Amino acid sequence: MSKQLNIIVACGSGVATSTVAVDAVKKILESAGIPAKISKCTLGELEGKQQNFDLVLTTANYKKTLTVPHMSVFGLISGVNVDLVKNKLLQLCQEIISKA
Repeated sequence: MSKQLNIIVACGSGVATSTVAVDAVKKILESAGIPAKISKCTLGELEGKQQNFDLVLTTANYKKTLTVPHMSVFGLISGVNVDLVKNKLLQLCQEIISKA
């Protein structure tokens, strides 16, 4: 079994879109056989929490510098370019696992 990824999903309130995104990301990773623990927070909390995670996912634009890999998963919420977001997510997760 591969390394379990520790992922955090952030949105404006830490409740609404991050919950939808967490559900979508769980399904995508489970279907690909990638084990992950997924947490959520607000965008404001992200800078202080990022160091505890392998990957940061956001549902909104985030312009601050992060020290861990980051990508937007807004497409999983909006339904726009879902396959592109899914493929990018899986590729990023595989890269992180291969470096571990």
